[in-house]
Amino acid sequence: MGTSGRSRPRRPAVGAALLAGIVLTGCSPAPAPAPTPAPNHTARSAPSASGTTRTACEVPLPAAWRTAFAAGELRVPAGERAVLTEVGPAARWTVVQLSDDRRRRAALVRDGRSPRTLLDFADPVEHQLLSADVDGRWAAFVVLEGRTLASPWTLRSWDERTGRTRVLARSGGRPGPLPQPVVRGGRVFWAQGTGGGKATVYVAPASGGAPHALHTGVLDTPFAAGGLLAWREADASGTATRLSAVSFATMRAAPLPAPLAKLRDFRSAASDGSSTSDGSSTSDGSDGSDRSDRSDRSTWAWITGEQEPKLMVWREGQPAPVAEVTGSPAAEGIDQVDISGELVTWRTPEAAYALDLRSAAYSRITPQYGYAQARGGALAIAHSEGDAKAAGSRSVIQVIRADRLPKLPECG
Repeated sequence: MGTSGRSRPRRPAVGAALLAGIVLTGCSPAPAPAPTPAPNHTARSAPSASGTTRTACEVPLPAAWRTAFAAGELRVPAGERAVLTEVGPAARWTVVQLSDDRRRRAALVRDGRSPRTLLDFADPVEHQLLSADVDGRWAAFVVLEGRTLASPWTLRSWDERTGRTRVLARSGGRPGPLPQPVVRGGRVFWAQGTGGGKATVYVAPASGGAPHALHTGVLDTPFAAGGLLAWREADASGTATRLSAVSFATMRAAPLPAPLAKLRDFRSAASDGSSTSDGSSTSDGSDGSDRSDRSDRSTWAWITGEQEPKLMVWREGQPAPVAEVTGSPAAEGIDQVDISGELVTWRTPEAAYALDLRSAAYSRITPQYGYAQARGGALAIAHSEGDAKAAGSRSVIQVIRADRLPKLPECG
């Protein structure tokens, strides 16, 4: 589920579902979605001219994209309703909240197989699945224990080998960022309020153990950026904001490329932080190995401006952003920015959009009140067919390989 109006990267998805009423009507289990067309490996975004930032333009959503979305509809057990929480690299896994008349649970769907329960919620009415991440054998997820974003929360890990769930942290009643866990190399990273208006980044073994504080003073939820864990914080003057990061491998402060290190006073930032290119694991993480340096670290995006917001996109090796999105309605109330290969997605109060860096064109990808999750060559969207508040409406979750979509047409 996704929150509205939150200036944070990789926003937990609970609020969007609470506000928009996104649920998926139950249907019979089905095999994995039909594949989308094979990827065109030559159709990559061309480097921009030195210092040139292309202003993106809007184009209609192509029929090929609509077909791919339709083929990727997520199917869940009959009689249950699903809410999208997170999608994994190459669409190999999806975390959803499943509910029926008596039960609500967090569930993991791998490769189109039947959902596997992570946790049955103690209160099937009040408790909501807020956010999640999966890496190898380990999953981490947050349950919001109430219907508002100010409700208490609990962070848990889950071991696929044993099916055992462990509590890693609780909110403790101190205000701070809503936790979006990041799982890497058998460790779970998150941020939470520690009092005095401050928040701290913590790390704990997914197998259980005392959390270790990495850094205090973060303003937003940390996010994965290749081999880095990055976040927004106040600069030394205390009057502006900047990006900071640590290395997953060393747990020490890591330098950022100059264009990112110079950023000030932006609202949020995002990067494609997938652990592997296809969502598979070469290690279960129990040996402490770090596989996150295999991911695509070349693309970053951030939001600037309050009255006239802009989405800026930068690629490694470029002296300036390569693309920007401005104007209403696409940049109005922009939030929930994600990156998946050549695509940058975001949500506004009205719908979700995708920018294709290969053509510097963007398109609206959901009907009204829809939202998206994207990472590592995957794209998932959730929306309602018909009036979400009216009887007979049908809500839909669609999960596809974003890296197999044809590029959006260039503006004429």
